[in-house]
Amino acid sequence: MLPLDIEDTRQLLDYLRQTERIAAHEMPQVRVLGGGVSNRTVLLVRESGEAWVLKQALAKLRVAVDWFSDPMRIHREALGLRRLAELAPPGSITPLLFEDLDEHLFAMAAVPQPHENWKTALLAGRIELDHVRQFGVILGTLERRAWERRSELAAEFADRSFFESLRLEPYYAFAAQRVPAASGFLTSLIERTRTRLLTLVHGDYSPKNVLVHDGRLVLLDHEVIHFGDPAFDLGFSLTHLLSKAHHLPAFRAAFVRAVRLYWESYTQALGDVPWRADLEVEAVAHTLGCLLARVAGRSPLEYLDDGERTRQREAVLALIGSRLHTLDALIERFLAAIASSEGSRA
Repeated sequence: MLPLDIEDTRQLLDYLRQTERIAAHEMPQVRVLGGGVSNRTVLLVRESGEAWVLKQALAKLRVAVDWFSDPMRIHREALGLRRLAELAPPGSITPLLFEDLDEHLFAMAAVPQPHENWKTALLAGRIELDHVRQFGVILGTLERRAWERRSELAAEFADRSFFESLRLEPYYAFAAQRVPAASGFLTSLIERTRTRLLTLVHGDYSPKNVLVHDGRLVLLDHEVIHFGDPAFDLGFSLTHLLSKAHHLPAFRAAFVRAVRLYWESYTQALGDVPWRADLEVEAVAHTLGCLLARVAGRSPLEYLDDGERTRQREAVLALIGSRLHTLDALIERFLAAIASSEGSRA
């Protein structure tokens, strides 16, 4: 028997009927959802109006270069859904409906319509500060609460193999090979990340994994969640905001306000955890690492053109030896380098 492919509607409906998750006579509407590189994702709307999203992990990711990861990671995401529902602010995590260990899939409740992907809104220059505030509060809240439950969660999320195969290798290690001038910086960053085991880390905390419904943010895609270094989530997410500031010069000042509000909201929600003292320094380092990785790693930002990728790479290379310690200094120096390069090539 061929393995189940949930993007094949006939196969999917046969599977759901055989497992008695829908009735034998039921004919739900099915639509393949695009945009992801690591999973098959399908929206199913039942005759009752109930809507599900089903996700099935791919062994070979849909990117230009070879990139493989064990499909068992889908079950880490299912575990993440269960725990994040307990840790994150109410309404920010979708409920898990069922999980299939053999077919490497799960189903969760779909975010109600109408909703919009937050990345799409940001790229259109629609930067609503309350959404930015929520983005900081969600991350700070779940990290603080996970720290409070660290004795339980550190063991439950100790396996960081998916984080290694989907983040550290394709982002930092691959970029270190492609950009030898940054190799020492990125190698050191990898080593520190592996030793800073402090709280729950989402690992994919970005606007593309956020839907906005009725003014509220809902967080998706938890397959690389693990107990580790919270500075990675900060660097990963700040990179998206700063890269959009680079890409959209007409909205650059608004993105700068957003970055500062995000950091302020995050730190307020995080509170006085013991590891906060060096968090900003490490967050700056991870932001520089991710800014480079998203133009030189296995998964470059698709909205940056070749000129913008070159400009971002050069800006980061000019900064990694500068010993930046604050987010404000990073914002100022990075965007000044971008602006200078834009001016010289005008």
